[in-house]
Amino acid sequence: MTQIRPAKSAPQRVVLEGRYVRLEPMAIGHAETMFAAVSGPGAEARHRWLPLYPPADVEELRAWIATAAASPDSLYFAVIDRTTGRCGGRHALMRQRPEHGSVEIGGVLWGEGIARTRLATEAFYLTARYIFDDLGYRRFEWKCNNRNEPSKAAARRFGFQYEGLFRQDMIVKGENRDTAWFSILDGEWPRLRAEYERWLDPQNFVEDGAQKTRLDTSR
Repeated sequence: MTQIRPAKSAPQRVVLEGRYVRLEPMAIGHAETMFAAVSGPGAEARHRWLPLYPPADVEELRAWIATAAASPDSLYFAVIDRTTGRCGGRHALMRQRPEHGSVEIGGVLWGEGIARTRLATEAFYLTARYIFDDLGYRRFEWKCNNRNEPSKAAARRFGFQYEGLFRQDMIVKGENRDTAWFSILDGEWPRLRAEYERWLDPQNFVEDGAQKTRLDTSR
C-alpha cells in the first residue's frame, strides 16, 4: 500500500493533449460533430447500457450537454481526433471523492471512429495519467452493468481489476442492473503507464493504424 493521502483536488476543466487525441472539457460547441459520431447506424447499441437514449437531433444533444457540463458531480471530456479536429465521443470523471483519493471514469460514449482504436486507448491513458500523476489519486474506478460484456472486457484490457458485484444495485431504463466493480490503484499505475506508452508509440502501428503488438496489462 502506498502513502495514505487525499488527492490534490477534484478534477479540473483542463485540456489533455496526446498524439492521437485531445481531451477538452465538454461544451455546447462539440455538439454537432459529437452528434455525427454517436448517432446514425448503431446508435441504439452504443446507448444500450447508458442511462439515456440516443438524442433525436443536434438540438437535443446541445440541451443535454448544457446540463451535463454544468453538473458539479461529473466532469465530462470531449474526445477530439487530432487528425480531423472532430469530436468522436465523450467520457466523464464522476463519483469524485478527492478526500479519499478516489474517482470513477464513466459515461463512456465513443463513436465508431474512436471505439476499439488507439484513439480510445490514448483517451483512457491521458485520463488515468491526469488522475494519478497530476492529481495524486489513489484509486480509479470503472463500473458497468454486469450484462455489459464489452464494457467488462474493456475494463480488463485497460488494466482494471475486478472487485465484485453489487446485486440489484439500480433500475436503469426499467431493467434491473447488477453492477460490476473494477479498479486500478496508484501502486499498479507505474507498470500500466509504461505499457501504455510502449503500446501507443507510433512505431507500434502500421500505416493503416493496425497494431503490431497487443496491449498487455495482465499482472
